[in-house]
Amino acid sequence: MKIAIPHHTTKAAARKKLESLGEQLLREHGDRLEDVDQHWNGDQLLVNFKARGFNVKGSVEVTDSEIILDGKLPLIAKPFESRIKSTIEREAKSAFPA
Repeated sequence: MKIAIPHHTTKAAARKKLESLGEQLLREHGDRLEDVDQHWNGDQLLVNFKARGFNVKGSVEVTDSEIILDGKLPLIAKPFESRIKSTIEREAKSAFPA
């Protein structure tokens, strides 16, 4: 699943906002996650974790104009992919308004 969202700010500001959102998500949902590993490799945040026993792996790249989320959903989550994608897009647009 790949999603590109325009961020309408500088790359540094977008990265800082992503870090803040990540911290907020961990505070709110960290009790449902295991083996969380996230680290920056240049302008790309690499993320791995387990949710309800399923491995989730993905990346978030910050470009000059967009944030590009790329993730592989577990097979069991495929039926919910469109709902997951629309939720991510809605939340991202709220975090990075035009």
